[in-house]
Amino acid sequence: MHLKHNLRFFAVEKITVIYILITALIIILLPNVTNINQLILNRLMIVAIIFILAYLNSKLNWWIISLIRYAFLGGLLAYWYPETFDINRMMFNRDYILAGLEQSILGMQPAFLFHQNYSQQWVSELLYMGYLAYYPLIIGTSLYFFFKDRKYFEYFFFTVLVSFFAYYLIFILFPTAGPQFYFQAIGGENVQAGIFPQIGNYFNLHPMLSSPNDCSGLFCEMVKGTQQVGERPTAAFPSSHVGISSLIMILIFKNQRYIYFALLLPIYIALVLATVYIQAHYVIDVLIGFVTSVLFYFLGSYVYSHFTRRYYGVLELTAKFHTQPTIIKTSNRY
Repeated sequence: MHLKHNLRFFAVEKITVIYILITALIIILLPNVTNINQLILNRLMIVAIIFILAYLNSKLNWWIISLIRYAFLGGLLAYWYPETFDINRMMFNRDYILAGLEQSILGMQPAFLFHQNYSQQWVSELLYMGYLAYYPLIIGTSLYFFFKDRKYFEYFFFTVLVSFFAYYLIFILFPTAGPQFYFQAIGGENVQAGIFPQIGNYFNLHPMLSSPNDCSGLFCEMVKGTQQVGERPTAAFPSSHVGISSLIMILIFKNQRYIYFALLLPIYIALVLATVYIQAHYVIDVLIGFVTSVLFYFLGSYVYSHFTRRYYGVLELTAKFHTQPTIIKTSNRY
């Protein structure tokens, strides 16, 4: 017999490839996707990079390469999010359903009134700061677990990534832009009158947010700047801001990092309130964000256990993962 070192893919790489395959199928089957060739080409390049990094890691058992593999997949979230709009921009917008449901239940539009009734600068700055804390929360918590508990980091990162992919699939198939885009499209008079018309694929030709909430202050200006650069009329229902941040809080609590949980709790509350305050989401988006965070916690945990069963107890971020040999039986010929 002889020993052979396998080319091994991390659980997060496997789930990313599955997401790539599912969305590629959606792209092919959806009518009127205008940039289909570029979308497919981008997927091929991403798969190629995943393969190259895994191959390089199989030759050089350096933990830094393993970390780069994780960082690459995390960085792709900045691509996957706006791509949901690139895929479904020709589909009919569904905001009228959410706004109408909110009006029928609450008799008002909290996203329209919240900022209007609490426009004091100290309130807006506090909430805009909370909204900006979203990505630092994800990155900071990932780094925290990476340095404190590598095994839990792998589970944490996988569960968060699975949840992101689940949200992105919903965003693609149920196109919603959120109050800041939809109210801008239909006009304040209709919002105040409780009239929420269908606007078809209006956002295909009007993808930019022309005028964010009128406010001043450092954090408000920072949110305005990021929205003008990277915001798209997509991903309103359910709120992934609420869902992912809630999931992270669950995972922190599950790991018994109670002090860390307590320190982050005020930021988390400000983040949740901010999603409605800046008109990024309807209240129903927030509520479903809470529900899906719990559902995706169990989903991510279940899938992770199956994806890693073969390598149970072997850390992906250590050289040991790459040097576990596969025994190949060979026949002896005399």
